[in-house]
Amino acid sequence: MSIIIIHELGHLLTAKYYNWKIDKIYIYPLGGITKINDKINRPLKEELIIVLMGPIFQIIYYYFLKILGVEDILIFNLILLTFNLLPIYPLDGGKILNLLFSFCLSYKLSYKITFFISFFSYIVLVFFSLLHLHSFFFIIVIFLLFFKILDEYSKKKFYFNKFLLERYLNNYRFKKIKFIKKIDSMYRDKTHFFRKNNQIVTEKEFLKEYFNMIIYK
Repeated sequence: MSIIIIHELGHLLTAKYYNWKIDKIYIYPLGGITKINDKINRPLKEELIIVLMGPIFQIIYYYFLKILGVEDILIFNLILLTFNLLPIYPLDGGKILNLLFSFCLSYKLSYKITFFISFFSYIVLVFFSLLHLHSFFFIIVIFLLFFKILDEYSKKKFYFNKFLLERYLNNYRFKKIKFIKKIDSMYRDKTHFFRKNNQIVTEKEFLKEYFNMIIYK
């Protein structure tokens, strides 16, 4: 249990440092969740560091226990760390993957590729578990993980609309500028200009028209 608390403490302290809003922290037997209730359009770099600090705290704790000679939970620590860093969303490994894609790909495409890799990795994990693992408890954990993946995947449209609405309601000023043609090509951490009917339209104008069309449709 101490491993999970240390891990989540890494997320919590880093989120507090960057003034991100923490909703709740859940601690389970094989993991925890630090639920952040903040805007999607917060800086990518900040979010990446927040996600990374959970595993980093856990690695530091591993070596701390090793120095103290506490050997009995070291293997369990490594198992939890390895499992959590698998490229499966919403595990930390999947979140890191999505954030790295988001630096160079659009918001929507990043999610598509992340979930494609997540489902593929999950299938590999299931086959590996059936062939090499004989722990009923671990099989249950993997089974429950599938529903977490599906739950996050089912929310992708909600998250994308939240991402767009934040951009419309707030005056973000990002250093990087991107010229695009459609709304699905929008990036995080970038200001957009849209090419429409041989004209250049600002992001705010384009989103205003987009949401008006949804409201009055």
